[in-house]
Amino acid sequence: MQKIIECVPNFSEGRDEEIIRSITQEIERVEGVKLLDVDPGKATNRTVVTFVGEPAVVVEAAFLAIKRASELIDMRTHQGEHPRMGATDVCPLIPISGISMEECAEWARKLAKRVGEELDISVFLYEAAASKPEFKNLATIRAGEYEGMAEKLRREDFVPDFGPNALNVRAGVTAIGARDFLIAYNVNLNTASVRRANSVAFDVREQGRILREGDPLTGKALTDESGEPLRQAGKCKSVKAIGWFIEEYGVAQVSMNLTNIKDTPLHAAFEACCESATARGMRVTGSELVGMVPLSVLTDAGKYFLERQQLSAGVSEAELIRIAVKTMGLDELAPFDAQKKVIEYQLQKPSPLVDMSLRTFADTTASDAPAPGGGSVAAYLGALGAALSTMVANLSAHKRGWDARWAEFSEVAERGQQLKAQLLYLVDEDTAAFNGVMSAFGLPKNTDSEKKARTNAIQSATRYAIEIPLRTMQLAADIFPLAKLMVETGNPNSLTDAGVGALCARSAVYAAYFNVKINLASLHDKAFAAEAAQAAEQILQKAIEAESEIIGLVNAKI
Repeated sequence: MQKIIECVPNFSEGRDEEIIRSITQEIERVEGVKLLDVDPGKATNRTVVTFVGEPAVVVEAAFLAIKRASELIDMRTHQGEHPRMGATDVCPLIPISGISMEECAEWARKLAKRVGEELDISVFLYEAAASKPEFKNLATIRAGEYEGMAEKLRREDFVPDFGPNALNVRAGVTAIGARDFLIAYNVNLNTASVRRANSVAFDVREQGRILREGDPLTGKALTDESGEPLRQAGKCKSVKAIGWFIEEYGVAQVSMNLTNIKDTPLHAAFEACCESATARGMRVTGSELVGMVPLSVLTDAGKYFLERQQLSAGVSEAELIRIAVKTMGLDELAPFDAQKKVIEYQLQKPSPLVDMSLRTFADTTASDAPAPGGGSVAAYLGALGAALSTMVANLSAHKRGWDARWAEFSEVAERGQQLKAQLLYLVDEDTAAFNGVMSAFGLPKNTDSEKKARTNAIQSATRYAIEIPLRTMQLAADIFPLAKLMVETGNPNSLTDAGVGALCARSAVYAAYFNVKINLASLHDKAFAAEAAQAAEQILQKAIEAESEIIGLVNAKI
């Protein structure tokens, strides 16, 4: 899975469009980074920028933006409603997919080190990247704002993680950290009453409601020994919520911030609102997402709602999203476009082969173009093998009389969907690898330096052209356990479909094996070549044995 992180730096300028544009241009010029949103605020005099990409390029873009902000924003003259302490006030990194919070925190440390050393800015690490417990909370670092930083930096207990222990009077102080993804989410109610919406919000939010004597609204607040109000905790951890009325739609909403989607996923917040609204004589009619979300937020919701119905969750990604949208009414107030709402889709590379019709793919393969060729066809064969095993699992999960077994077949179908998706990705990636080799051979070779660069490019491209079909072999081989299980325990009416899946998997392994072998001879790295050759031989032999066993089982049952 591609490693994707989000970066949301807050710059202390929200009024001068030229300065804001100059900063965001630094982000946009880094290849591989996608700028998602630029949100300036005049009253706060602050701009929140959102961009995503793989960790290395995101960190590079963040550094360039912080550098540019330090050159253009003078904190000595800055005024605004929002608390702030630096030209780049805060710069969090957020794991989106394929990366852990710990890895994200390490990237935050790398960025902070570079900012401190190269830009001479005092940098504090916060949240998941914090080096000290007292600096985990951003508010602790920012207390006193820019005007109080010079004095604070003289204290022995306020030493920055990186950069000088003295104020950079122009750029101020910056906090860099790693935190969870925050989702802004509104749930629609069939009422116009803000009071009723607030009652649901208080039921749901982690902070809950203040306990009072007598009347729950006007009664005297109960307090503890220190004078702090006693509270009845809400249902959802890491959720902030309030009720409000949206005149544009004529409905009251429960407006929520989900600050940790591991503690409370989107679907759990929705269900909590439904439960509270029903208990209070109301009904949830739909909901809306504000901004973008990681793909897993919607696919996890789709799986949850299918499992509630005791149906297989091993359906396509698109179907999981559709189930999530329809169940939570995410399209009630406006059309829901997953291509615009899912962060990963904004970074998705084009898939020209996979997006073709079957006829066009066959015609293109049959043309005089050298690609797509055997490698892409191998990956597609593997995807078909995974799809057939998945089909048998889904038919088995929904077979009359087998209701008690839906979960076991759903697990098989989910694994099949994962293999199918990865193999489909390799259909285009194999052709891209071949084109990379051809491009490397086309590089100039007029001088010694050009010859060296060309040779290095050819070797790098050749290695990748080995790694891709080797990956196809590994993934296709993973289909055999699923196919065998479906032959042995799946819907007997689909026995031969599982057998055909095994045939496809074996053909995919063998076809990809040819592509590995033909490229090995051109590789100068003999150690890697020997390792790849051995791995390919082992996978091939196991695939041949697995196919033979499965075909024997099919024939015995027919």
